Amino acid sequence: MQIPLQITFRNMEASEPLESYIRERAAKLDSICENMVGCRVVVEAPPKHQRKGGLFHASIDITLPKETIVINREPDLHKSYHDAHVVVRDVFDTAQRKLRDFVSRQKGEVKAHEEIPQGKISELYPYEDYGRIVTASGDDIYFHRNSLLNAEFADLVLGDEVRFVEEQGNAGPQATSVRVVGKPRSGGEH
Repeated sequence: MQIPLQITFRNMEASEPLESYIRERAAKLDSICENMVGCRVVVEAPPKHQRKGGLFHASIDITLPKETIVINREPDLHKSYHDAHVVVRDVFDTAQRKLRDFVSRQKGEVKAHEEIPQGKISELYPYEDYGRIVTASGDDIYFHRNSLLNAEFADLVLGDEVRFVEEQGNAGPQATSVRVVGKPRSGGEH
């Protein structure tokens, strides 16, 4: 970094362990991007009258030769931002991803898009509202009737080719956003 790291604590005392963590994470950012000009980190505690149950806020401004990357982590009731360390960790994780993307763009690298998973319907359980898909690699993926986008569950036939988004469910991989491909669908006729 050409300009020394700037750390600001608002509505709170400076914390040596948190400051040390910020310096460590900022050094990692600096190693990702050689021409980083500067980095400013602000950690803000809730105002004193909201201290109990209040959430922390953090932001990072990364100055580069021709642009600035700004990352904010606003308090969010679904996050664990009651702890300053957690909000700082999250803001640095995001900064790291954005800085890597910036460096890749600078080098002319283009992110390759993942291919959409494809498979065939291997099992149907109409009374239980689900089925299974087998992929080309032999993976067995669960799907629920509500995951279908362009077909009715009653119109599905074993062997129908489908594309889907794979997510990790409670009992293993499951398919969401399931689209039947290869056959027109109209009122139950095939």
